[in-house]
Amino acid sequence: MAIVLLRAGLAEHARPRQTCRVHTLTLIRHAKSDWSTSAGDHDRPLAARGRAQAPETGTWLAAELPPVDLAVVSTAARAMQTWELVADELPGQVRAMADEDLYTFDGEDVLEVVRSLPATARHAVVVGHNPAMEEAIRLLTGEGVRMRTSSLAVVEIPGEWAQAGDQPGRLIAAGRPATDQMGR
Repeated sequence: MAIVLLRAGLAEHARPRQTCRVHTLTLIRHAKSDWSTSAGDHDRPLAARGRAQAPETGTWLAAELPPVDLAVVSTAARAMQTWELVADELPGQVRAMADEDLYTFDGEDVLEVVRSLPATARHAVVVGHNPAMEEAIRLLTGEGVRMRTSSLAVVEIPGEWAQAGDQPGRLIAAGRPATDQMGR
């Protein structure tokens, strides 16, 4: 699956709009984890492939999207490690919070986290797990997106975070930066 920007002009989106506030949500599935370890599910680290994938996601975010205001990350080791590698590629410091509610396989749980994001965050990143990430995208946009490890989906959310999913969001981009061709 190629990462496809479905709408050009993301820079215009960063400007405040007069009639309706729009937020950018980037959903990231954690990078490839190491199944050869004896660690339990929550403590399973990234595999070498995952440690190589995640920085590419950060590089793409830095180049293609407005600055990230806030990241909310599952408490699972592989999700936390993914975010650390992504964040290392972003300019400046990004406020990040671990949230145990994202250690889930239910998209409704992810949607609740999105609805609780602070209004001051114009661009938020959520790092979590499948199938919750795919389900959350479907709940937010009505579209199905395959989220392989280290994939991302960028959704334009109309209105306030608290109303996310009430109106369909717009899927702006989706795919895995480490292996997919990128373009506008």
